Amino acid sequence: MKVLKFGGSSVTNADNISKVINILKESAQKEKLVVVVSALGGSTDTLLEAGDLAQNGNSAFANNFKSIEKRHIEAVRALIPIEKQSGVLGGLKKILNELESILEGISLLREFSEKTHDKIVSFGERLSSYIVVNTLKIQIENVSLKDSRELIITNDDFTQTIVDIETTNNNIVSFFKNNNSQIIVIPGFVASNKSGETTTLGRGGSDYTAAILASALNASILEIWTDVSGMFTANPKIVKGAFPIENISYQEAMELSHFGAKVLYPPTVQPVLKKEIPIVIKNTFDANALGTYISKNNNICKTLIKGISHISEVSLITLEGNGMIGIPGFSKRLFETLSHEKINVTLITQASSEHSICIGINDTDAKKSKLVIDEAFAYEIALGKVEPLRVESGLAIIALVGDNMKNHQGISGRMFSTLGKNNVNIRAIAQGASEKNISTVIASKNIKKALNSLHNEFFENQIKNLNLFVVGVGNVGGKLIEQIAAQEKYLLKNLQLKVNVIALSNSRKMLFNQEGIDLSDWRNNLLENGEALDLDQFYTNVVDFNLANSIFVDNTANYDIAQLYAGYLKKSIAVVTCNKIAASSDYEIYAQLKSLSQEYNAPYLFETNVGAGLPIINTLNNLVLSGDRIQKIQAVASGSLNFIFNSFVGDGDFAKIVDEAGALGFTEPDPRIDLSGVDVARKILILARESGTKMNLEDIVNISFLPKSSLEAESIEDFKKTLITEKVHFEGIKEKAAANNTELKYVAEFANGKANVSLQEVDSKHPFSNLQGSDNIVLFFTDRYPKYPLIVKGAGAGADVTASGIFADIIRIGRG
Repeated sequence: MKVLKFGGSSVTNADNISKVINILKESAQKEKLVVVVSALGGSTDTLLEAGDLAQNGNSAFANNFKSIEKRHIEAVRALIPIEKQSGVLGGLKKILNELESILEGISLLREFSEKTHDKIVSFGERLSSYIVVNTLKIQIENVSLKDSRELIITNDDFTQTIVDIETTNNNIVSFFKNNNSQIIVIPGFVASNKSGETTTLGRGGSDYTAAILASALNASILEIWTDVSGMFTANPKIVKGAFPIENISYQEAMELSHFGAKVLYPPTVQPVLKKEIPIVIKNTFDANALGTYISKNNNICKTLIKGISHISEVSLITLEGNGMIGIPGFSKRLFETLSHEKINVTLITQASSEHSICIGINDTDAKKSKLVIDEAFAYEIALGKVEPLRVESGLAIIALVGDNMKNHQGISGRMFSTLGKNNVNIRAIAQGASEKNISTVIASKNIKKALNSLHNEFFENQIKNLNLFVVGVGNVGGKLIEQIAAQEKYLLKNLQLKVNVIALSNSRKMLFNQEGIDLSDWRNNLLENGEALDLDQFYTNVVDFNLANSIFVDNTANYDIAQLYAGYLKKSIAVVTCNKIAASSDYEIYAQLKSLSQEYNAPYLFETNVGAGLPIINTLNNLVLSGDRIQKIQAVASGSLNFIFNSFVGDGDFAKIVDEAGALGFTEPDPRIDLSGVDVARKILILARESGTKMNLEDIVNISFLPKSSLEAESIEDFKKTLITEKVHFEGIKEKAAANNTELKYVAEFANGKANVSLQEVDSKHPFSNLQGSDNIVLFFTDRYPKYPLIVKGAGAGADVTASGIFADIIRIGRG
């Protein structure tokens, strides 16, 4: 014999009940069944509301009754053939009439006592079990209904009853000894006292009914059918990668259930635990799924961690004071006070100094706890021996659960390290001596981030999700999205990295999707579904999403966006950017961003600020970190200027070449930034700072090759006109280099704490000679490379290579 319990979601409507019937028909072919059913999903709340309305004299209780009546009659008409409906509807109407009479009585007396409360809510299970058994009788012979009030006997504490186990077991054994039905349907949750008055079994009452029956009958197994395929490694609504646990021990299941896994309510399944009867959690809507098998011994799977669970809406209350040290009795008084007020404790931790006791409770009990504990310790508070109770609300408990955690070093270290890397602050820690769970208290706002990062650490083969918030999807940004889409499978397979683009924005619109934007049609999606760009709202969304491994990606040259970096870093959100404005602004700002990056464990990477995709900054960082000292840096660090001057030979026209460079995406939208030398000055400034020198942009000597009219041009259009009107000036520069048999290169130099940028002529023996197209080159002269420099050379401009450099920084964060 086995016992099957079907929850409210399994019998919500006729379609779901049909699925239950199919499950029972198949199971009944193998063995005798005891079937416990809950009320139709949501009907208990409707019944309670009807009672409250009736008590207040509100005639709307009749509407609730009509809703209950309609719902159950519709289920009968959908499940029972029309020729047999009359008799079934008659029996149903009899139960409904009894309910209606009680509600009318409540309305007349204006009284909704706990005794009447139990009687009202019992109708949910009585009605559902009546429908299920009559539907079964049409398809299966030898089916009967037994009123659980005749079997399960409780005390008189209505709504909070205690079962008389001895009497109940005798009733169950006696009844089943003389019952030969293949399927016996029993309403869950409902019981009676010794006077025959209706009582209920409280939260998880239908599970308790099933467990009591399974224990009394020594059932082979207890199956609990619900709307999920077992107990999951984490809440699947929060953690997308969560999956069902196939095998788990009783203790592991109890720990997970205590910490929020709502498939089981721990107190209700104690009867089967004592008899060591296995429990299986099954899915009514996917009957072939394995579900979760819960038993005494869990030797099948040696996984260290079985699941990660959480309790939200937690408050920490802390009693502390020097007067507590070495004085016995404080803990006893504290817990007695909470117990007297029926305040449940979910977590306890105490420092070995005995200076404080910290307790986790439900948020709803926080105010009451403050009042009663301050009153209980009023004398000690008045003497200054104890501080008034401190209450912190808006918290949550996260728990790692697993029998095999004991005797394995490093589990807690991995847990705390993972949370720390994701800027999840831990407010309290608790671990029992049994080492079956490690619990931490965190801010409720961090639940999703904490669960996902921990699940990734312990269950997902170290697959790391990177969540990108991308600003700027023009030339560079567009190429970056293409590269991410093209490398998606490779990164997942080879680096265990999953890159999710959560947000995109151009200069007009922004688009968000917490599940990740489909990159196959992102342009149209942004155009059609994007909302108006608001940088403050963009920032707010990123922070509110609170996703693990969040990265803000700036593909613009926008000043306002650069000012937002500090805010992102303070929220432990990494910043990757090709925008040079922040790293080349006032030194104090640069230093602050670097400091914030370290303080909040949020990478701030700007490799593409110098040399696009070339590993220039990374190479410099490695030299400095390894103890080398920079003596001198020489660089052709502008791909746009190198392209321009490589092209400015023979019959080349300077103005036309500048236009061509802009069309190819080599120059900034405002070519004055490139041709004035400001862009190169910013690059050498960044390199100087990364080598350890405190320097500002105004400290760099900029020897311009532009004529005065070009320097004084007030607009881009006026500037481009001067390139035409000053043709003689530019031709003179070209002719002089040709006469000297040299090449023109715009060179940046840093040495002895000083830097300059200028247009120079280099001969054929110089490393800068024969630098093609938009290539960059940087020479690092160091203590280790004093005569022959370390050289980094390659393409230094263009959307593709710049995007690849940004992508490399993103991957670097993922591998960090």
